[in-house]
Amino acid sequence: MSYSNQGKASVEKNNTQKLSDSRINDISSKFVTAFQTVPGELFDTWAEEVATELAEEGKVGSCNKSTQIRHFYDELVSWQQRIKDKEAFKKFEPFLRMMNAKVAYAKGRKPKLVGDKFEHWFKEGIKASTDAQALNHFKLHFEAMLGFLKGLRG
Repeated sequence: MSYSNQGKASVEKNNTQKLSDSRINDISSKFVTAFQTVPGELFDTWAEEVATELAEEGKVGSCNKSTQIRHFYDELVSWQQRIKDKEAFKKFEPFLRMMNAKVAYAKGRKPKLVGDKFEHWFKEGIKASTDAQALNHFKLHFEAMLGFLKGLRG
C-alpha cells in the first residue's frame, strides 16, 4: 500500500464523519501553542483531513482548484515572511485579516472559486494567528495540506 493510501485510510478511520466546523475550529486552535510544542498531527493527520475534505468539496462544487488555493497560500507566505515579531505582527495584522475578504470574494464569484469548507478553514486559521509564531504554524499547516491535496488529486 502506498503512503498516500495509508494516510487516507487513517484519516477515514480516525474521522468517520465529514470535517465539521467544530473540527476545523479545533484544528486551528492548535496553531497557538504558547510555550508548548506543536502537535505533529498539525502537519500530518490534521492537514490530510482538511485536504481530503477540500478535495471532496471540489469534486461536488467544482471549486477549490489548486491554482486558487495556491494563490491564497502564496499571499499568506508573503505576509508571514514580513511578520517575524510582535511589532511586525501588530503593523501587518490588518492586511493579514483582509485576506478573509479576499476568500469571501472568491467564494461569492460565479462559479465559486473556493468552497464553504475552504472559507471556514482559512478564516479560522487567520483568526487563530494571533502572533508571529501562530501565523508560522498556520502557514506550515497550509503547506502540508497543499502537499496532501496534490497527492489526492494526482
